[in-house]
Parts: sequence; structure tokens; C-alpha cells
Amino acid sequence: MPTENTIYSYRDLIVWQRAMELVVEVYGLTKLFPNSELYGMTSQMRRSAVSIPCNIAEGRRRGTRKDYKQFLIIAYGSGAELETQIEIAKRLNLTQNYDYKKIDSYILEVMKMLNSMINKLNENNYSTS
Repeated sequence: MPTENTIYSYRDLIVWQRAMELVVEVYGLTKLFPNSELYGMTSQMRRSAVSIPCNIAEGRRRGTRKDYKQFLIIAYGSGAELETQIEIAKRLNLTQNYDYKKIDSYILEVMKMLNSMINKLNENNYSTS
């Protein structure tokens, strides 16, 4: 019998919701980059950010624990890539007066949730329902 905490769709996952918020924040940040970065950092960061919720969704829809875990690992890897790109943007000072606290908070939260989910999938008592 379903409970109020039952997950029916990837859209119900808090990690997917936060990853979507992260995408919006990354797009806002990269709009502030110089035009010379359109095919460099802007493109790279947007692809990395979009990859996170997309892989969460695809893995959730695949239906097997093994596939779900593999797609979460890919999302986690994209998150690490994005973390690095954000650090590069900071070091290159690609934006003026941008407060990175919000984007740093989102990426940290998403990465912690993905790590936790991957670890739980490694446990014997995990159920995908």
C-alpha cells in the first residue's frame, strides 16, 4: 500500500528537484560570462549541470537497481565536473560581483544526496518502490 512518502516519479525525488534548481542557477551564472566563453566554459558548465537531473531521471525510469545506480554514478561524475568548472570560473574571475554562495550550496546539497543514494543502493535492503 502506498504511503505519503512513496516515490512515483523521478520528479518526486528531492535530489532531482534540487538538481533542476542548480541548472537554473548555472544558466544564470553563465549568462554573466564574457561572450568569448560562449563555446568554452558556458557550454561546458551548462552541459555538466543539465546532465545531473537528466541522468537521475533516466536511471529512475530504467527500472533496475543496477541501472539506477549506474546513472546516479554518472550524475555524480557530472556534479564533480561542474564543481571543478565553478572553481575555474572563480579563479579566472569570469564574473564581476557574482555571489557564488547559492550555486555552491546547491552543488554541495546535490552531491551529498547523490552520494547517499548511491551508498543506499549498495545496501542489500534497498527497494525501488
